[in-house]
Amino acid sequence: MTTDSAQASRSAELFERAQRVMPGGVSRNTVLRSPHPAYAEFGKGCRITDLDGVERIDFSNNMCSLIHGHADPDIVRVVTEQIARGSAFMMATEAEVEYAEYLCSRSPSFEKMRFVNSGTEALMACLKAARAHSGRSKIAKIEGAYHGGYDYAEVSQAPKPDSWGDIDRPTSVPLVHGTPRSALDDVIVLPFNDVDRSIARLDEHADELACVLLDLMPHRVGLNPIEPEFAKALSDWARENDVLLVLDEVITFRSEYGGLQSRYDINPDLTAMGKLIGGGFPIGALAGRAEIMDTMNPHGKRYLFPHSGTFSANPISTLAGLTAMTKFDAAAIGRLAGLAQRGIEGIEAAIERTGARACVTGTGSMFRVHMKPVAPRNYREAHATPEENARLSTLLDHLFDHGCVMINTCTAALSTPMTETEIDQLVAAMESGLSKIASMP
Repeated sequence: MTTDSAQASRSAELFERAQRVMPGGVSRNTVLRSPHPAYAEFGKGCRITDLDGVERIDFSNNMCSLIHGHADPDIVRVVTEQIARGSAFMMATEAEVEYAEYLCSRSPSFEKMRFVNSGTEALMACLKAARAHSGRSKIAKIEGAYHGGYDYAEVSQAPKPDSWGDIDRPTSVPLVHGTPRSALDDVIVLPFNDVDRSIARLDEHADELACVLLDLMPHRVGLNPIEPEFAKALSDWARENDVLLVLDEVITFRSEYGGLQSRYDINPDLTAMGKLIGGGFPIGALAGRAEIMDTMNPHGKRYLFPHSGTFSANPISTLAGLTAMTKFDAAAIGRLAGLAQRGIEGIEAAIERTGARACVTGTGSMFRVHMKPVAPRNYREAHATPEENARLSTLLDHLFDHGCVMINTCTAALSTPMTETEIDQLVAAMESGLSKIASMP
């Protein structure tokens, strides 16, 4: 699957141009590779062909957003028909109403909802709605959890051992240089899957908290599903202390028909969604209790949160999303979960055969390979050493050269065009890669 030298590569030539007009040569750091990014020419189903004519299986699916892979014919059809009628209007559309009705039917916690343009924007709106409803400013979140690019949501997204503080009182660590001190002070950081320490932290700030923000399988914390007793403890605490529970299902809504929350005996006040619900187009959504959502209703009794957005609920994204999610029914979800389980079991067998220090986490249609012998329970256990990062980088390059595009944490997000053939190709590439790194420090 390797290409000619970088000097002869069309992607290399394009990267030279890109570096003159974009910082780092890209608009999102996740596509960077050494010595240059690969530039896509086109995608079809579960495969991408780059500018140099190399075809690879896409296990990234644009960071979990393409549940039906590339150029799904049903989505292409509805989007093409709508573009001929217009892409966005200073008017509401019927598609917005139909899609809201459909998504609300998939979860009992979705009483009302609004569309936005990304998962980041959905989380931002959830936090603002929680603050507007409660009149309080602080939020609690899990150490290491990614929730988009909002100052408060990104606190302690990537702390390091020299900055993360004591496990009993994790430090609020900025991600971006210049983050206001006030933002850090308004975020209480909790250790994942640690009931006693988290409840103690919450008790200290019970009268100040607007919400507890929680991802039930946080990717950067290790992509390990939340332990049921921890989920219940945080949910119960929130109810008992009149603090809202906000779930981030931007990634995990693919895990079950009603989102990963349907596996647990919890009922969130608000849920943020994004990625797959756009059918490959930019979208986000927040849904939850009518009383809280109505803080955005200018004709309601508690209008506290003026909210709008130029491209929110545009008919391209809503029609593509409705088409995608209607096709992603319980049967499709179950089939992908079965393929993911085949992949997990195959990789675990490869780890045993090669003797590599690695493990696999995940659930539903996603899994992640760690350069650790035991699955991490929290961010500090998931945090990679320099030696682990070196092995991971070698493995990712090996997979890429052998025709498998992964998320850069060595995570796979499956799509419905995939079959056992693609899963078995990944397992085979993974085994040869694990053999390569088995002897590395």
